[in-house]
Amino acid sequence: MFNLMTQNWWAIALRGLVALLFGIATFMWPDMTLWVLAPLFGAFALLNGIFTVVEASIRDVSRERWRPLLFEGVIGGAIGVVTLAIWPRLTAMGLLFLIAFWAIMTGVFEIITAIRLRHEIRGEWLMALIAILSMAFGLLLLAFPAPGALSVILLIRAFVFAIGALMIALAFKLRSLRRPGGEIPHVEHAAPSH
Repeated sequence: MFNLMTQNWWAIALRGLVALLFGIATFMWPDMTLWVLAPLFGAFALLNGIFTVVEASIRDVSRERWRPLLFEGVIGGAIGVVTLAIWPRLTAMGLLFLIAFWAIMTGVFEIITAIRLRHEIRGEWLMALIAILSMAFGLLLLAFPAPGALSVILLIRAFVFAIGALMIALAFKLRSLRRPGGEIPHVEHAAPSH
C-alpha cells in the first residue's frame, strides 16, 4: 500500500493544487459576494472529491484501508454538486453549513486514513495535521455561525492555503521516498526486547 502511495504522489499534489487555486481565486475578489463564493466552493469541493476518488481508486479500494478515502471523495463531490445545484437560491448561512459539514467530514476520513497508515508511512503526521485543521475549521464555523460565511472569508482563505500547502508537502515527501522503478526503501523495525 505504501508503494502505491509513493508511486501516486501526484494525486495528493493535485488535491493540494486545487485547494491553492481556490484560495487564489478568493483573493481575486476582495469584496467577494455570496454569488461568487458559492460556485467557487462548489467547484472546489467537486474537483477535490473527484481527485480523492481517483486517489483512492488508484490505491485499490478493495482494501479496507482505502475505503475512508473513497467515502471522503464521494461526500466531497456530492457536497460540491449540491452547492452548484442550489447556488442561485443558497443563503450565506446555508453555504456556511455546507462548508462546515464538508470540512468536518473530510477531516474525519483523513484522520481514519492517517491512523490506518501510521505503521506504513513516515510523514503520516502531515495527513493527521490536515485532518485536524479541517475538523477544527468546520467546528469553528459551526461554533460561530451568526456572522455568516462572507464575514469569515479570511478564515476560509487561510484554511484552503494551509491545506493546499500541507497536501503538496505530503505529496513531495511521498515522492522523495520513492525509488526509481517504484520500489521504496525498506524500513527495518527493531526486534522487541525480552
